[in-house]
Amino acid sequence: MQHSACPAGAWESVGARPDARLRPGVREYRGFRLTLDRPRRRLEVPDGAVTLMLNLEDEPLVIRAADEPRSAASHTSVLAGLHTHATLGEHSGRLTGLEVVLAPWAAFSLLGLPMYELADSIVDPGEVLGRRVRTLTEALTATPGWPERFALLDSVLLQWAATGPPCDPRVIWAWRRLVRTAGTVPVRRLATETGWTPRTLAGRFREQIGLTPKSVARVLRLRRVLRLLTEGHQPIRIAGECGFYDQAHLARDFRGMTGCTLREFRARRAAAPAAPPAPDRISGQVTSILMAT
Repeated sequence: MQHSACPAGAWESVGARPDARLRPGVREYRGFRLTLDRPRRRLEVPDGAVTLMLNLEDEPLVIRAADEPRSAASHTSVLAGLHTHATLGEHSGRLTGLEVVLAPWAAFSLLGLPMYELADSIVDPGEVLGRRVRTLTEALTATPGWPERFALLDSVLLQWAATGPPCDPRVIWAWRRLVRTAGTVPVRRLATETGWTPRTLAGRFREQIGLTPKSVARVLRLRRVLRLLTEGHQPIRIAGECGFYDQAHLARDFRGMTGCTLREFRARRAAAPAAPPAPDRISGQVTSILMAT
C-alpha cells in the first residue's frame, strides 16, 4: 500500500492480484482514497481494457470526450468499454473507490453484455448491470479494509463468471495474438488462422470484445507507441517498429486517438503536476496524463 501526505493533500493507493481462477482475464484490482486540496483532471487514452470503477463515497466524476466539451456527463461509478478516442475525467479532489481492470473477453463473460454496447462509451454500471452492482458497491462500502474488499470482489466475480456466457476460445486466441504482436498481425491472416472469414471474425469481435479486429489493432499499436514515446524514442523509429506506413501515418493516427500530437503528449507528461495520484491507472502501461487545473 502506498500512502502520501503533502501540501496538496493526502492519498492512498493499493493494488491486488485477483484470485487465480479469475486471471488472466481479470487483470488487477486497485483501491484508492484521495483527499486533495483542489480538483483533479486526467486525460485518459485508449488502453485496450474494460474498467469497472465503483465509487464508495458517491463523489461525482465528470467525464467527456477529449475533443467534445459538450459531451460532459456526471457519474458516480463508471463502466468503460474499449475506446478508440481519448476522454477527460475530472473530480473534486475527494474520491474513494475500487477499480477492476478486465480483458474485454473476460468482461463479456463476467458482465453478460454484448461488448459493442460499451464500445467508446462510459456508462453507469447500475444502468446496464442492475441491482447486482448496487449490492456489490454497498457491501464494499460497508467492508472495513482493502484486503477484505479485494476478497469480496473475488467472491462476487467468481459467482458472475460461473453464470455468465462463455467467450469463444477462438476469439480469446485471436485477441491474444493481436496483443502479442502489438496489433501488427494482418486481420486477414488472423481470420485464416482462426478458421473464420474476416466478416465472421469481425462480428464475433464486436460481440465479445467490443471493437472489430482492425480497431483493436489500432488501440494495441497505440499502446506500444505510448510506451516507446515515454521511453524517449524518436517518432521515425516508433513508426517503423509499430507497423505504420511512415511517420505521417503515425502522427495522424496518434492525434486522432489521443487528441494531441506526439510532441504535445510527451511535453504534457513531463509537465504533469508532481502531486498524487500516480499518472497511470494500469500497471505497466501508459494510460493517462494528469492535467493542470
